[in-house]
Amino acid sequence: MSITAERKEALIKEHARAEGDTGSPEVQVAILSERISNLTEHFKGHHKDNHSRRGLLMLVNKRRSLLDYLKKKDGSRYTDLIGKLGLRK
Repeated sequence: MSITAERKEALIKEHARAEGDTGSPEVQVAILSERISNLTEHFKGHHKDNHSRRGLLMLVNKRRSLLDYLKKKDGSRYTDLIGKLGLRK
């Protein structure tokens, strides 16, 4: 259900704004989106796993908060990110 270190490193390199950037909203949203997609696949086979569903909802809310922050700070970075990740809104 979690992502591998190699996949996380690839996401960081792809979405980083500068060398060694791991804390920007773009990187955080990309990592959260990967974890959300992994959990969504998990629920296709485990319908009654409500403990993990709570974790999924917390991840979705955290991603939404980061996206709202990014939209407020810089709208162009927000639109680029949701376009790159294929998110709605």
